[in-house]
Amino acid sequence: MIDFLLKVPHEFWYLMKEMSIYLILGFAVAGVLSAFISPEIIERHLGGRGQKPIWKATLFGIPLPLCSCGVIPVAASLRQHGASKGSTTSFLLSTPQTGVDSILVTWGLLGPIFAVFRPLAALVTGLVGGTVVSAFEGDAKGGVSEPVEACNDGCGEMPTEGNRFRNALVYGFYTLPRDIAKALIFGMAVAAVISAAIPANYFADSLGSGPLGLIVMMLVGIPIYVCATGSVPLALAMIHMGISPGAALVFLITGPATNTATLATVWKILGKRSAIVYLLVVAVFAILSGWLLDFLFTQNWVQAEWMPAMGHEHETVPSWLKIGGAWALVAMMLVALVWPRLPKSGKKETDMDKAITLKVNGMTCEHCAGSVRRAVGESPGVSEVQVDLGKGQASFNGSGYDLAQIRSSIEALGYSVGD
Repeated sequence: MIDFLLKVPHEFWYLMKEMSIYLILGFAVAGVLSAFISPEIIERHLGGRGQKPIWKATLFGIPLPLCSCGVIPVAASLRQHGASKGSTTSFLLSTPQTGVDSILVTWGLLGPIFAVFRPLAALVTGLVGGTVVSAFEGDAKGGVSEPVEACNDGCGEMPTEGNRFRNALVYGFYTLPRDIAKALIFGMAVAAVISAAIPANYFADSLGSGPLGLIVMMLVGIPIYVCATGSVPLALAMIHMGISPGAALVFLITGPATNTATLATVWKILGKRSAIVYLLVVAVFAILSGWLLDFLFTQNWVQAEWMPAMGHEHETVPSWLKIGGAWALVAMMLVALVWPRLPKSGKKETDMDKAITLKVNGMTCEHCAGSVRRAVGESPGVSEVQVDLGKGQASFNGSGYDLAQIRSSIEALGYSVGD
């Protein structure tokens, strides 16, 4: 028991060191993407018929750091602003599987083979899923036929040239770490416990090769929620237990792309047939991708040495840089988690103190809050909007607005609204 208690923090610190530099670099690139790619830019490219919007939706989605919880309201907003069912499905399939931060972390922990397979799987599932939905459902656009006016406080607008650098820093090194911190820490903690408690290759004989391991990992990954970045240390721990590389890849695909809440919301915003296509495409291509990766390993076309084992130090990054990056990541996570909970002094009364406040259940990240802010701000008669992610509230004021319509706009994103 003492050995176990000592080994858990050791494995956790190992994961922190191995992920830190790649994750910090991913945060920086994600910040730049957030400053230059707004929902409006994506919306302009996702309307129309045929394959072109589907390709654009898939390619837009792969690098964006959106998890399966954050992608739902963004996709719902895209659908409301004219995106077809096919392109919306492509965006929903490709986006949560990857992200620039998760791709770099995948490279750091699992090596280049996984880092290449993962976005390729997202690309194929997005294209196939969008094409199938388009064939079955047609290319009908979403619910808004004319451009809508953005809310007055700037939500959803592109940053101006002068503040893009600041917005990139804030999003990359504060907002994104805050959004994924809990899921990432949970993933690393579970991976550390697995590595400390279960001997290496424990499941090698029962699940290490063949279709059973692929199917088991698919059944594990589909119902649970795990973010694309947080799934990487879990996949590494599974490989440590003797799960095949292909089975670990199946989990990397299905875990972030599906969970019961996501499937229920997809059913709501896209319909029954599209939701069924969504689930089948993820399941089938996860199995095919995992089988292909295992085949490459068994044929020795991919060297096992290219994939690091749990606890094995990389030589590509100097030890001092990994340690410094780990401490920087710890500080970043602490600031992201603690800062929003600190009491704010010097608050002055504003018009928002007399605003209408609605309880919005289900917001989990800044993308959720941004989607709610935008939906409320685009409602006729609303002049100012504030969304408190921590309290789960949306406050607004104005004149002549329709409260029922505002509630409906929020619920169309997949949330429930209370008073």
